Amino acid sequence: MKRLSEKYIITKDMEWEQLGGGVSRKFLGYDNQIMMVSVKFEKGALGAPHQHFHTQATYVVSGKFEFEIDGVKQIVEAGDGVYIEPNLLHSAVCLEEGQLIDTFSPVREDFLTGEGPSYFSDKD
Repeated sequence: MKRLSEKYIITKDMEWEQLGGGVSRKFLGYDNQIMMVSVKFEKGALGAPHQHFHTQATYVVSGKFEFEIDGVKQIVEAGDGVYIEPNLLHSAVCLEEGQLIDTFSPVREDFLTGEGPSYFSDKD
């Protein structure tokens, strides 16, 4: 099945999709090969440990986050990038309210079918 977003995604016209646990998102474009998503985190929000077969590259637009990838922790903030190889266990804790731009290859079908993600929750 061919997946394809609109050519222009005007975010001011879009509502944030609430994912729970202080996390929300907007899709910024996708086809079968790639997907870009804006993800907004409230302070303390958690992306629980998870893994997927997709390659992921993340740009930190604002805020401060502690990522853990394959057992290695790193604090990142606005202007930083994160690269996650396929199938590596990873997580993130939002230390200061912020926004990420996540890119995935190939497309995250689970995001489009409503089957995922279920790995966002409030920090203990």
